Amino acid sequence: MLRKMKAQKGFTLIELLIVIAIIGILAAIAIPMYKTQTIKAKMTEVTNAMSTVASAVAAYYQETGGSWPDCSTTALVQSSLGVALTALTRVGSIGVAVADGQITATIAAASIDSTVNGSSLVMSPIVAADSSIRWEWSLTDMPPAYIPKR
Repeated sequence: MLRKMKAQKGFTLIELLIVIAIIGILAAIAIPMYKTQTIKAKMTEVTNAMSTVASAVAAYYQETGGSWPDCSTTALVQSSLGVALTALTRVGSIGVAVADGQITATIAAASIDSTVNGSSLVMSPIVAADSSIRWEWSLTDMPPAYIPKR
């Protein structure tokens, strides 16, 4: 009479250790990438606000025949576009340089993440020969990973 071998049930210790190692490696890669993407998503409010201001500044430039606005951006945004800066929770301040139309937005303290709080984003206008305006992001104290591509 032959004894029947019991069928193996469950996982071996090696199999469990391999699965735990794979999960650990994935977590080590995924968590920093998740954090970066979360910050980029929150930065969207700032870049959208700047794009709105850029539209108003460009319209002012075109309507006045080539001069940049000489007013606070809060008034520009509220009067021209009907958007109050107090509604933008992640933007500390937005300013327009009168001399060259450059738009600077400062991230509000404790609004996004410690890596970008207090940093500034700058959009600079490039005026073509036909007076059309193209906006470019300028280098600032913002970490390069969070500066919009275009």
